[in-house]
Amino acid sequence: MSSASVAVAQFAPVADRTANLAGMRALALRATEQGADLVLFPEYASYFTPTMGPDWLAAAEPLDGPFVAGLADIAAEVGAVIVAGFIELGTRPDRFRNTIAAVGPDGALLAVSRKLHLYDAFGATESAWAEPGAIEPPQLFPLAAEGLRVGIQTCYDLRFPEVTRRLVDAGAELVLVPSEWVAGPGKVHAWRTLVTARAIESTVYVAAADHPPPVGVGTSMIVDARGELLAALDDETDAVVATLSRAHLDEVRTVNPALRLRRFRVEPGAPDALR
Repeated sequence: MSSASVAVAQFAPVADRTANLAGMRALALRATEQGADLVLFPEYASYFTPTMGPDWLAAAEPLDGPFVAGLADIAAEVGAVIVAGFIELGTRPDRFRNTIAAVGPDGALLAVSRKLHLYDAFGATESAWAEPGAIEPPQLFPLAAEGLRVGIQTCYDLRFPEVTRRLVDAGAELVLVPSEWVAGPGKVHAWRTLVTARAIESTVYVAAADHPPPVGVGTSMIVDARGELLAALDDETDAVVATLSRAHLDEVRTVNPALRLRRFRVEPGAPDALR
């Protein structure tokens, strides 16, 4: 399949897994009624309160726990790939992992991505409760047979262009960015700019799903490899769909062969001067 329809679903998760899954099911049904083959939900879709604390640790689940099982149920019901963030048990009892799971309509776990860069910025300290994901080869998956290859990064990772570039170097043609992009002065502008920049500089489709205000900025969107807006939401709880095609991606990359012309590569590890 050389084209596929992708949805970004915007909603405000609460501190109730069952309620969150019910809301996600409704949005997934709405998206697939519009033809979506994949529905992207935000970061921390399993459990969320405005302030991290011990309750977040208590809400952490294993990868084979009830939330991911709930995603699999939704995926099977609507016949689409479901991608969403959840609080995963950490490698130590005082930390959780900020994890994204992609589940296929047959119940298969297609990819797992753990947030690499924790949000220790703008007055927040995510690292007080979460542990960063290990630097491992990206897990990509095709969107249907012969479909676009999909990679995942999370929220604050968007401010690090090498994360997207590494996914694209691994073969990603669509990058998903589930987020809880915290509201504040200039944050909508930063969100729109960074989503668009990551698409333009790596000539890749980007789909980004956020929490709506007042905690998030909303503005979930899908942009093409030229940075052109294909679909977007404002502040509402809803899902919006866009059709993506490899032919269009190939055309953009032929006109602008930036990936082929570059003279630098991305390698894991902090710069020596910053260690």
